Amino acid sequence: MGSSRLRSNQSSISEGMEEGNQAMKLYSHPMSSCSRRVRLALNLKGLKYDCINITSTNHPELLKVNPMGYVPALIDGTIVISDSYAILLYLEEKYPLQVSFSSSIQPLQNMTLVNYIGEIVGPEEKLPWAQLHIRKGFVALEKLLMKYAGKYATGDEIYLADLYIAPQLDNAINRYKLDMSQAEFPLLIKLNETYRKLPSFQQV
Repeated sequence: MGSSRLRSNQSSISEGMEEGNQAMKLYSHPMSSCSRRVRLALNLKGLKYDCINITSTNHPELLKVNPMGYVPALIDGTIVISDSYAILLYLEEKYPLQVSFSSSIQPLQNMTLVNYIGEIVGPEEKLPWAQLHIRKGFVALEKLLMKYAGKYATGDEIYLADLYIAPQLDNAINRYKLDMSQAEFPLLIKLNETYRKLPSFQQV
């Protein structure tokens, strides 16, 4: 994607920011897989950034950066980007890291949607909903990656796919208690064990 298209996903704010070498600011949430994939990219690229953990979509400081109240949101000088995919594209253009693949499992188990399911159907349905859609995605992902996987998801180097898959695996296992058997998901289990041993992944 060219820089002109990237800039269509960016907006600038004039107050409180100046051009220079100050560290980037990342508005994040510890349990957000979207935020974690961005933190992974920043760590892997060795970039300095200040991580501001947000616990509410109504946080005043976050709303100044992203009126939608969603994380992640990245500030780099006068550039503000408030979508994880757009952030990764921006970082890839400015600080290259090889790119390959992205995942579409996350939106169906996003906490906003899961909480909404709990409101309209019942709180006892939240976990089954998330588990159902994660498992469905993982079954397809396991088959797809068999064609490409090496040490990592799409080869023997870390690609963008790994930045998407690692947080999703962690969420599935630790937040949503998905029962992942070795027989059903041998590749994804292997990848998860690999990610857990990497310092850059441990930091997030």
